[in-house]
Amino acid sequence: MAYEIPVKTRFCETDALGHINNVSYFIYLEEARTDFFAELGFGRDLNNWKIILASISCDFVSQGYYNQKLIVQTEVSKIGNSSFQLVHKIKDAESGELIAKGRANAVHFNFDTQKSESLPEEKRQQLEKYLIKEESHRGN
Repeated sequence: MAYEIPVKTRFCETDALGHINNVSYFIYLEEARTDFFAELGFGRDLNNWKIILASISCDFVSQGYYNQKLIVQTEVSKIGNSSFQLVHKIKDAESGELIAKGRANAVHFNFDTQKSESLPEEKRQQLEKYLIKEESHRGN
């Protein structure tokens, strides 16, 4: 099961060639990721925020343009002791064409000790609802 958000490309998110600027894709991924965390109950209290990013990447597959309606899908591909990996697909909302795909490695983090800490069982269970099977993840 994928978590989805809609995105409409704004003029300011394009480059001189009329394509979606590569930086904009990371903004779409951040919006999807933070909405996903809120959906799971991870991001409701910023004073108790426990997730940091270890890495993020994005592969540009097709060209996106101004005023294009997109869908950003988010799933979980791995869950470790204190970390997990999200995979994203950015698709054209009408045709379903893949525009970009991304990955984010996140860590459950204690800001007081400045160290990672084990994912609580309730967060692990929430993430598992979006865990994809390896077969459906190939090519991403």
